[in-house]
Amino acid sequence: MALVPLSRRQVLVLGASASLAGPTLASARQARPAALEAEVVRTFVASAHSDLDKTKEMLQANPALLNATWDWGGGDFEAAIGGAGHMGRADIAEFLIGQGARYDLHVAAMLGQLDVVRGVLSAFPSAKDSKGPHGISLVRHAEKGGERARDVLDYLRKLG
Repeated sequence: MALVPLSRRQVLVLGASASLAGPTLASARQARPAALEAEVVRTFVASAHSDLDKTKEMLQANPALLNATWDWGGGDFEAAIGGAGHMGRADIAEFLIGQGARYDLHVAAMLGQLDVVRGVLSAFPSAKDSKGPHGISLVRHAEKGGERARDVLDYLRKLG
């Protein structure tokens, strides 16, 4: 299909038509809600490391916290589910996933989801060396999963 050059008049007409079609990018940006309060995000992420009741309470009060991340410094960003993952808190991770939280390879390893871990590492072998929050390894996440993650841990150890 050949591209047909547009005249200046055609460009102006198209631009005017587009502006009548709907909201602009600038107005869409203005419609975004305000940023979450930093201290609330930090408290939520910290709570998800160990306190299911507090995590539930805070999320009920402010559902926007679900995928919020805290920057511990130096690019060490962590969401609540990441804290639950490296602390071996399957109950908190599963609660957050049930609420729609994004989860990753490290949480899958802690939860003992061998099919997920194997699938990701099959597609992206170098991901076995990826680090989770605080630079914690995939193997360490599997260790924190305990017995339920035993197969994942064995698989990761065989990979080296």
